[in-house]
Amino acid sequence: MKFFTILLLLAMVAAALTAYEVYAPIGPAVGTSDAEAVYVDIAPGTGTQAIAAQLEEAGVLRIRFAFELLRVVKRGKLIAGEYRFNQPATASEVYARMVSGDVYTISVTIPEGYNIFEIAQAVANAGLASRDDFLTAERSQTALVADIDPNAPSLEGYLFPDTYRFTRHTPPGQMLAAMVKRFRQVAGQLGLGRGEMGKTVILASLVEKEVRQDAERPLVAGVFINRLVQGMPLATDPSVIYAALLEGHYRGTIYASDLQSQSPYNTYRHAGLPPGPIANPGVAALKAALAPARTDYLYFVADAQGHSRFSATLEQHTQQVESYRKALHTAAPQSPAPPPHPGAHRSAASRRPARHSAHRASR
Repeated sequence: MKFFTILLLLAMVAAALTAYEVYAPIGPAVGTSDAEAVYVDIAPGTGTQAIAAQLEEAGVLRIRFAFELLRVVKRGKLIAGEYRFNQPATASEVYARMVSGDVYTISVTIPEGYNIFEIAQAVANAGLASRDDFLTAERSQTALVADIDPNAPSLEGYLFPDTYRFTRHTPPGQMLAAMVKRFRQVAGQLGLGRGEMGKTVILASLVEKEVRQDAERPLVAGVFINRLVQGMPLATDPSVIYAALLEGHYRGTIYASDLQSQSPYNTYRHAGLPPGPIANPGVAALKAALAPARTDYLYFVADAQGHSRFSATLEQHTQQVESYRKALHTAAPQSPAPPPHPGAHRSAASRRPARHSAHRASR
């Protein structure tokens, strides 16, 4: 009896120790910052014993035996990837996370209207890749859209605005593939066919950059269509800004020299659509490009409330411009008149008439 009693006691002690190893939390203190958290990167194909060893060495497990025991008892497929530990966790919780694939990812949000330069900067700000490396990939990975835009000089226009989550080791090409895949999903939902893809996305990118009020987007698209039909230059500032960005000399505002640029993206000097998108449009802009409003409008200008005023004739447009200036002067009588060309990425509310407003679609 004494022998069996000792065995029972030993079994109880072993069970208690095992339970302690499995269910007692260990790891960084609660509230540990991302910079000080423990990261464990499990490579694809790593076996259970090697994974347990990595976790033990990182201080996430007290002893690897607890993790190996859980593998035997609970089964399940362990998913490779990088895991972040920023608070105490039990071996059971660690195991459950690895079975569910709760890998560490970083969120990056791409707003509507961002161009490839801004997306590259957003990715860099998130710590996912350097700006230059990502920009290079945006320009070189055109095979991702070769079937819908075989002459695309970059992925501009096809990186759908959304919030994405990537691991710290996701290569730029894989991130771009996810953005293009999302674009294809949305394009399919909107019924955007391959034959009309290129021109529609270009038009949508112009609409995206020119107006922020969704209800006005079809009207703006209609203005552009009307001007194209009549052979009038689109004369839209965002395209001039994009030309300067491509040439590497955008200075935060539009200068006379920018308006004289020979770039095919300069819609003051070249009639028709620019050769490619100037930004990445969202759903509302794509819908507007697919279904422009049918009107006789040829001009539009922002008013003091941030909406657009549309005109069919140059005379009407000039009156709208004067009304805007008067409203602005009444609201701020001591303020100087607005400069001819505002900075980039402005909202509809901040668009201001320019010296050449009588001949411009966007003014």
